Parts: sequence; C-alpha cells; structure tokens
Amino acid sequence: MTFSDIFKSSFIENVTSVSALDMVLALVLSFAIGLFIFFVYKKTYAGVMYSSSFGVTLIALTMISSFVILAVTSNVVLSLGMVGALSIVRFRTAIKEPLDIAYLFWSIAAGIVLAAGLIPLAVFGSIGIGLMLILFVNHKSTTNPYIVVLRCDGHESETKAYDYLKSNTRKCITKSKTARKGETEINYEIRLSEDNTDFINELADIDGVYSAVLVSYNGNYMG
Repeated sequence: MTFSDIFKSSFIENVTSVSALDMVLALVLSFAIGLFIFFVYKKTYAGVMYSSSFGVTLIALTMISSFVILAVTSNVVLSLGMVGALSIVRFRTAIKEPLDIAYLFWSIAAGIVLAAGLIPLAVFGSIGIGLMLILFVNHKSTTNPYIVVLRCDGHESETKAYDYLKSNTRKCITKSKTARKGETEINYEIRLSEDNTDFINELADIDGVYSAVLVSYNGNYMG
C-alpha cells in the first residue's frame, strides 16, 4: 500500500457524502427549532422548581438528532451500526413532570424530520405543537386549590370554623382530622371564589381557634 492509497480509502470518501451546506443548514435550523421548543417549555412550565438545564437539553437533543440522522441517511452501513450502538444506551433519569416526556419526544422528532429533508413539516409542525401547548397547558379550567390547616380546642370551635369556611369559599372539603386531648387539627381543601386571602385572618380570630394556616399546593385533582 502506497502513501496515496491511504487517501483513497472509503473513510475519506465518506467525508464528502454530506455537503457542508446541508450540515450547516440542518444545524442552524435545528438550533432555531430547539430554541423555539425551549421557549414554549419555559412559557408553559407549571412545576415547583424550574430547571434551565432541561431547557438547554431540549435544544441539544434537537441538534444531536439532526446530525445523527444526516449521518444515517448518507450511509446504509453506518445506519445499521448506529442502531446497534444506540440500542445499548440506557437512560435512568427520572421524569418528574409527565409533560416533560412530550418535550423530549418533540425535540427528537423535530431533529429527525428536519435532517430527513422535510423542513416545512419540521417548522410548521413545531409551530402547531407549540401553539397547542401554550393554549391548553396555560388554560385553567378550575381555580387553584388551597389547604387550610386548622388547630382548635374542640367540636364547637370546629363547627364555627367550618361554617365560616363554607360561607367564604367556593368549595370546602375535610381531608384529614387529628384529635388530641384538648386540641383538634383539621386539614380542609378549599377553592377560593376570588384571589383574596384575608379571610384566614378572621378565621384565626374565632374563639377556640389556636391557629389557621393557608397553603397553596399543586397536583392532579378530581372535582
């Protein structure tokens, strides 16, 4: 084998299998779509603690999917090897929010579709999905629930407090009750008629009520 034969190998020939214009165009468009996905995720996030690293991961996933598919479509043999390599990868990171799974699949699918050359589908499909998420995720069909933690001295003060909550809230449900000698602790789930929490001060002033705590919480509810 001569020195010139080294540069005639199939490896060197694969360098030109994907044009530089295709690579730059795919990466730029995947970055733009990934940035749009990140914007939608940030706009619709409703969890407890926002993670900016997950948003950056969405951009990276879109770009990674694009150049992987570019490589696969340029070489049939490489595509078989890529399937085998990716099949041994295991991700064990827990997904805390169910909606995060949709964003992960959206990023991967956008990168795949974009690298396959279906640019209009990737762009308009991403815009449609983004508008749908913004419309439905931010839409609130019910008012936010609250928990009232009430500590009182007995049945009479408990009845007064419950009647007061019923008359000043849209909905009041007893969730739990703990009775001790000389003291009762009750947790109520309430839904407010308006964004005014001054009633909790008046609730704490009822005779026999030791304390009243109002806590906002988030979760899945049946109501």
